[in-house]
Amino acid sequence: MSLKGTLRNLLVAGQFEHIAELAQTRKRVLASLVSLTYDHEQLVAWRAVEAVGIAASRISVDDPGFVREHLRRLLWLISEESGGVCWRAPEAMAEIVRRQPRQYADYIPIVVYLIENIEKEDLEHLRSGTLRAIGRLAPIAGEHIPTVLPPVLASLREPDPQTRGMAVWCLAQLGELKAVADDPMLAADSGPVVLYEDGQLSSTTVSAIVRRALDARSTGG
Repeated sequence: MSLKGTLRNLLVAGQFEHIAELAQTRKRVLASLVSLTYDHEQLVAWRAVEAVGIAASRISVDDPGFVREHLRRLLWLISEESGGVCWRAPEAMAEIVRRQPRQYADYIPIVVYLIENIEKEDLEHLRSGTLRAIGRLAPIAGEHIPTVLPPVLASLREPDPQTRGMAVWCLAQLGELKAVADDPMLAADSGPVVLYEDGQLSSTTVSAIVRRALDARSTGG
């Protein structure tokens, strides 16, 4: 079986540690995982995003330069020149950086500021993923939050419900829920949203994400 086929089977089974072990001896695992973020099965694609971060963390122990080059490649795949062909590149970059924040600290602003370039570079299809990337980097992106907050807040009014839901989720990770709490339209928003958490996908709504975020804030969760 090909390396990609092996990795796909491991993703289906949720065997992230086995993938990390493979990455230690076969650095091509990283590129194969990125290709699996295009998989037709959403759960496999999302697990591939998570596994990119896990594999990169293991590879960077011995070859941080290889991972840095991979980050550059992902950034190019987001660019206008490439046509933004890798839809989940922002999330993949975030997964790499959040696991090795000291090693790749210079990529924190690069990833979070992607949200400012979406409209000007006609990359609207990357907005939802970029919101997730910002949320994933929230614990280590403190000084950059004030700059990206306006475009994140503006995403609450996007026509796509997935984007609105991810904007609420992102704001919860940033600890910036005032606008959400003050907006009755969001509390009643039944738009469908798919969430990936703890290795699983779930179907929910914008309003359900709002309720969960506000409940967690009120209980200190």
